[in-house]
Amino acid sequence: MKIEHLAIWADDIELLREFYMKYFDVSCNDKYTNTKRGFSSYFLSFGEDKSRIELMHIGDLQEPLKRGQMKGLAHIAISVGGKEAVDALTETFRKDGYTVASEPRTSGDGYYESAILDPEGNYVEIVS
Repeated sequence: MKIEHLAIWADDIELLREFYMKYFDVSCNDKYTNTKRGFSSYFLSFGEDKSRIELMHIGDLQEPLKRGQMKGLAHIAISVGGKEAVDALTETFRKDGYTVASEPRTSGDGYYESAILDPEGNYVEIVS
């Protein structure tokens, strides 16, 4: 078994698509649009037969609470292949003006990781 994909509701689906494609080297399918529902989505793939992220948008979707105050998914973790890669990508995010929410460190559960906020405030761990 494996996680096939996780989904993120997006206010700006194009901004998030560009962000993940630029920094995490994912490929992207063609945009799916359901005009009747006002729904659109992209699937971002980490490689053939690997996990994917689905970015979803509905034009008039209203969140009941602010991000970070809801129960449910707390973060996603993306492995970048080593400590040096974690350090380098963290510095790239900092240089590019993104919020570094947690500096590179070895966590209590043994991961070497940092964390950033994507353009919509989703907490993304960068792990070795």
